[in-house]
Amino acid sequence: MNAASTPVASVQALIGFGEVRHTRLKPAHHAFSYPTYFLMLPLRTMQTGGSSALARNRRGLLSFHDSDHGDGGSDCLAWLDALLLAQGIADAQGEVWLHTYPRVLGYTFKPVSFWYCHRADGTLRAIVVEVNNTFGERHCYLLDAPRYGHELRADKVFHVSPFCRIEGSYRFRFMRARRDNIEKTVARIDHDDATGPLLQTSVAGALQTINAASLRKAFWGYPAMTFGVLARIHWQAFKLWRKHVPFISKPQPPTLFVTR
Repeated sequence: MNAASTPVASVQALIGFGEVRHTRLKPAHHAFSYPTYFLMLPLRTMQTGGSSALARNRRGLLSFHDSDHGDGGSDCLAWLDALLLAQGIADAQGEVWLHTYPRVLGYTFKPVSFWYCHRADGTLRAIVVEVNNTFGERHCYLLDAPRYGHELRADKVFHVSPFCRIEGSYRFRFMRARRDNIEKTVARIDHDDATGPLLQTSVAGALQTINAASLRKAFWGYPAMTFGVLARIHWQAFKLWRKHVPFISKPQPPTLFVTR
């Protein structure tokens, strides 16, 4: 994949099939990967009448609900626009692509979602990284003036894992490109503590148009998706405990909802 590539001008709701990877480097090495799928939704197009086979704000085998994001309201795109304006970003009026997990049979857990916010001319203006933890808390990292394929940084301020302290910083890198008529996306987040790299994580996949066939492929090919995510989180935590990685009690959430 060409790291400098920018997204193609598709305005169809997409679904990605790929893999999640996670590697812990210290104090004990621990690595795993598993197959996954995710949504890539052009929210402005969907808001202005773009149709999709995906159920939105209603029941379905797989569905997308606005209330699963932001402030839990009925219009997550309006929430995002207000967040950007409050942060002094007024020129992200182009397409907003949301990379997120769907609800499966009405249930979901979304460890992280990525909002790719573009200018009217199609260039990337900002990326909002929306993080949820298993305690029902949520925080956003706002990455200003990003570029595909280039590293971005933010201080870590939000508790995610009981095996990582609130210290150090995140390194982000995003790519989306088409090669051999296949569109792919990669989102990578690495965590460095005071002594260097600690965690390396990524989610990547090949994108397909959302239609009845691709939704069936996701539902039947990856059974119990939401429950599987939660089960894997707890199973990997148990393995870290067995390796004597220190357990960190949950601190208070940050005062500010957005970290730039």
